[in-house]
Amino acid sequence: MSTVAEIKEAIARLSPQEYCELLTELFPHADDEWDKQMKADFAYGKMDWLTKETDAAIREEKTIPLEKILADEE
Repeated sequence: MSTVAEIKEAIARLSPQEYCELLTELFPHADDEWDKQMKADFAYGKMDWLTKETDAAIREEKTIPLEKILADEE
């Protein structure tokens, strides 16, 4: 893989899990206070409403695929 275009194509073929792993490798950081608070809020159920709302939007096909959003940026 030697060109930016080839790298972009390879990234586009990654699974969501692989994509997250790549981002973690490229942008490692320790959680800041905001990250810690968000994780705590999710753990205590304070964000359950957001998960339910997101799941409903996906079921109702009211979301935009990430691939389309990324393609529109080019």
